[in-house]
Amino acid sequence: MGFWKSLFNTSGAASASQPTASAGVIAEAKGISENTRIFFSVDRTIDLYELEELCDAVGWSRRPIRKVRKAIQHSFLVITMWEQKGTRKRLVGFSRATSDHAFNATIWDVVVHPDLQGKGLGKALMKQLIKKLRNEDISNVTLFADPEVVEFYKQIGFMPDPEGIKGMFWYPE
Repeated sequence: MGFWKSLFNTSGAASASQPTASAGVIAEAKGISENTRIFFSVDRTIDLYELEELCDAVGWSRRPIRKVRKAIQHSFLVITMWEQKGTRKRLVGFSRATSDHAFNATIWDVVVHPDLQGKGLGKALMKQLIKKLRNEDISNVTLFADPEVVEFYKQIGFMPDPEGIKGMFWYPE
């Protein structure tokens, strides 16, 4: 529950878009070399082909670039995570959320490059995303998780609906 408590205490929160040691640069990641810097950005201007490569690396199905662009443009919040070694910068994480701008947000498309999984970066990315949502006074945060990542989300405080409400879906035939 400490993860969620830290997110509800929003006093003195710094912007995730600024790559500073206090907020945007991840200092606590395990196994990251000293000459490597990992930082967050909320800038939506990203190379969609680089994002596609990241999604390919984790085995996601390809999606039309025009739809990915539209999804990003219409998202309430987008946070990317970057690895910088010298002058080389590479997209290593991505997440986004949609929202009603008042009460609710849903997290989508959380991805961390397989080379960097297991180092605390996914948790750090989620913490940034939720902190930004909390700073916007969004208190109901939901997500949809594939079965193989349910435990990851449970470890950071997500749970199946405590009221037992089941999500429902409509798909075109």
